[in-house]
Amino acid sequence: MRDFAYHQPATVPDAVALLGSVSESRPIAGGMTLLPTLKNRLASPSALIDLAGLPGLQSIEERSFGLAIGALARHADVARSRLVATRIPALARLAGSIGDPAVRHRGTIGGSLANNDPAADYPAAALALGARIVTNRREIPADDFFLGLFETALGPDELITGVVFPAPKRAGYAKLRNPASRYAVVGVFVAETANGIRVAMTGAGNGVVRVPEFEQALATSFAPEAVAHLRLAPDDFASDMHAEAAYRAHLASVMAARAVADALA
Repeated sequence: MRDFAYHQPATVPDAVALLGSVSESRPIAGGMTLLPTLKNRLASPSALIDLAGLPGLQSIEERSFGLAIGALARHADVARSRLVATRIPALARLAGSIGDPAVRHRGTIGGSLANNDPAADYPAAALALGARIVTNRREIPADDFFLGLFETALGPDELITGVVFPAPKRAGYAKLRNPASRYAVVGVFVAETANGIRVAMTGAGNGVVRVPEFEQALATSFAPEAVAHLRLAPDDFASDMHAEAAYRAHLASVMAARAVADALA
């Protein structure tokens, strides 16, 4: 790990100003992804801007349409929130499946979305539920936010301050966990929303994606059997030490069926 400066801004505008003025600086909240990359010298920022102490970004609030969750809400906060369990229970279950207790008590929803790890859980929920990512400058629909491998629509001096989740009619999530990291080898989030069926998949390739084949099948019949035997082409799936592309393509149908069963339970 190389030397770097360390800043603890007191407000969001202060944090944004530091990011804009300190060259090659990086924001950090829980640090669940950034710290390992620093230790392995895969990143070498000139400064870390610590967001953990920023006030007003840990809230979980009810809205007429769903939930507004602050960017610094921990995974554990979302998992044990009665409000989340009531309005979007699949989101609470997803949060409770992230990592281990240490990760859930340090990692934040804003950090997960901003990092956009291709095997992270929250991007699948945000995309399937049609969430809006709120920043210090604007609101970005989830459909426009996730651009690719570790890439988002955030500008260099733009910070996530919260996420707005519309409450679905019903939703479910299922994933095959990597036994070491608990990241999704393949994870599928299914939601029946006011605008129809939305299905998002994580862990399969270079980032979270919608799955129109599953959406069309479930629009006809919202049942596990509608997707259990659908086979996606393995061409766009990743192959690595954890799973080959053909196996991930098979898992997609299995996890989609389990997610539908979770939504119906």
